[in-house]
Amino acid sequence: MAGQPPVRSLVLWFPDWPVTALVREGHGGLPPDPARPVAVLERNLVAACSASARAEGVRRGQRRRDAQAHCPKLTVVQADPARDHRAFAPVVASIEERAPGVQLVRPGLCALRAKGPARYYGGEIEAARMLLETLRDLGLDDVRAGIADGPFTAEQAAKAGSTAAEPVFAVPAGGAAGFLAPLSVAVLDASSLGIGGGSGGRAQAGGQGRARSTGSPAASADLVGLLARLGVQTLGAFAAMEPDRVRERFGERGIRLHALSAGRDSSPVEPRVPPPELQREIAFEPPLEIADQVAFGMRVTADDFIAGLGAIDLVCTELRVELIGDRGERSERVWLHPGSFDAAAIVDRVRWQLAEEAEGLRSGVAVVRISPEAVDAASHHAPAIFGGGPEERVHHALSRVQAMLGHRGVLTPAIGGGRWLAERQVLVPWGDRHEKGPDGLAAQRARPWPGSLPDPLPATVFAEPIPVDVRALGGELIDVDERGSVSAVPAVLIESGRRRVIEAWAGPWPVVERAWDAVRSRVAHRFQVVDADGGAWLLVCEGDAWTAEAVYD
Repeated sequence: MAGQPPVRSLVLWFPDWPVTALVREGHGGLPPDPARPVAVLERNLVAACSASARAEGVRRGQRRRDAQAHCPKLTVVQADPARDHRAFAPVVASIEERAPGVQLVRPGLCALRAKGPARYYGGEIEAARMLLETLRDLGLDDVRAGIADGPFTAEQAAKAGSTAAEPVFAVPAGGAAGFLAPLSVAVLDASSLGIGGGSGGRAQAGGQGRARSTGSPAASADLVGLLARLGVQTLGAFAAMEPDRVRERFGERGIRLHALSAGRDSSPVEPRVPPPELQREIAFEPPLEIADQVAFGMRVTADDFIAGLGAIDLVCTELRVELIGDRGERSERVWLHPGSFDAAAIVDRVRWQLAEEAEGLRSGVAVVRISPEAVDAASHHAPAIFGGGPEERVHHALSRVQAMLGHRGVLTPAIGGGRWLAERQVLVPWGDRHEKGPDGLAAQRARPWPGSLPDPLPATVFAEPIPVDVRALGGELIDVDERGSVSAVPAVLIESGRRRVIEAWAGPWPVVERAWDAVRSRVAHRFQVVDADGGAWLLVCEGDAWTAEAVYD
């Protein structure tokens, strides 16, 4: 709160955490060689890069093409805030075991009150070194610690004062203003802990803590840019300005930044409420080779997982299953459910994943880990007072059949993307929702499909096109030349030996596929015709061959 003296704070900074999270999860396209340069991009700008990439001239904030110009061998990976949170959560939990009261600012940055750990471990620097040693046991060697009056100054101490050789830097009590004075005003952007800055990703199941935010990041950047244009380049120069003039020119937000620049950081450390441990895992010793044995061993763990969610009135709607083989092979998948998972459904997903990943897991299963990818309030899935009606009975019947036949034992139709109507008919396993995501059906339908048929679409689509003949009044077969012109007026449609008189027709509309590939290229023309009986047909002419693709019922 404003007016209160700064509280001694300890900040832990994990440089380039998005890259570290990528390495720790062991996927996402990262090459196996850790010395290979890697950059994580967000909105086509470098958000973080590895030390080897930095040695080649890659810098944070560079455009992708500039980074690749400096380092042609750069491996580029898109930012994933969910991955950063997921990898950082167990790190924060480990810190809390040694020093409770951790504020999660964002993945890669957290803060604590220094007083408690300093008393317990015999001093502020000793406490910081103990925490760094704990993190080294987790495989995190490059972590910096800053200690100062207020979390903002402590963050700057971690970033500007510490080094790889001496990762702990402490600013003496009362020395915040002197330490901050030579620093650039650029540190007052929204990435600073004292100003705020969200977590940068959606909340994960069980919560990942809370990030403070006291203003707009864009407003901070504008103010910093204005200060630079006015010739105010350092925090000391900004702190030397008269508060009344700062308030008059920049408002209350300017006063807040002015106080930070002078070392008067009144923001407290707000510890997160540790989330309940929702993840469950089971280890098999010796590893199990048979899927049914793994599924049987999972039953108690699945029951415990569902009970843990139920204790806090949650249900799981998306489940992450991780299978780890005895030789280190790894299979990870997110399963969906049309309602919510129960213990039996979890066991089924583990069995199905083992069946589908038989080639990837060449050794016995050593560890199975299950965690909620998405949760919902249990009240939203409670049975109705008078029963669930037909939909609920259908759901139970299909789920039961699927449990007996396997993941793809029950398929439901959906509409995908494509030029041809048969391609747009997609069968998806019961319970899977393929609408969302960059590879979902909605994204496929939204892609440009030159030559695709506009709405309204025919009601009946033939699984295999039916051969037909389209002839002129004189009986000659009709075709379409290279310029898209019809050789004669369509007059007769012959389908399965039946002669139909064409009363109206429209077309042709060309469909051109893979024009660059001499082997797989395809050129066809669509027609719509109406016969004397009122039947509306969708016909395709390809070369001198005619087929019926669909019928408008």
